[in-house]
Amino acid sequence: GDDVFGKPVDASDALSILARLSGQTHKVLTGVAVWNGHEIRSVMSATEVRFREIDPDEARAYWQSGEPCDKAGAYAIQGKGGVFVEEIRGSYTGVVGLPVFETVQLLRDAGINVLGDGG
Repeated sequence: GDDVFGKPVDASDALSILARLSGQTHKVLTGVAVWNGHEIRSVMSATEVRFREIDPDEARAYWQSGEPCDKAGAYAIQGKGGVFVEEIRGSYTGVVGLPVFETVQLLRDAGINVLGDGG
C-alpha cells in the first residue's frame, strides 16, 4: 500500500511490520545525491522485494537476534533477514542501503572515476 516503514520503535512494532510484509511484495526506495561543486544531481533506486510467509515464532526469534532493531522495515537483507526474501527485482545494494550502480553513475557524471584509470 502507501505505508512507509521506518525503523521499529520496539518489539511489538517490529513484529507488526514483519507480519505485514509476510507473503507480500514491498518496494524499497533509496535516494542518492552528489554535489559536484556547481549542482546537485540525484537518483532514486526502486527495488521490489518479495517475502515468503513468516511464522510469528520465527519473527520473534529474529527480533531477539537484535538485528532488526535499527533497520528500516525491521529487517536486514544482508544478514539473517535475508532468509525471508523469496525474490528481489532491482538493486540488492539499494536494499542494503547504498545503491552502488546508481551512485557510481552519479560520480562518473561528476567527473569522478571510482576505479581510477582502469574503469
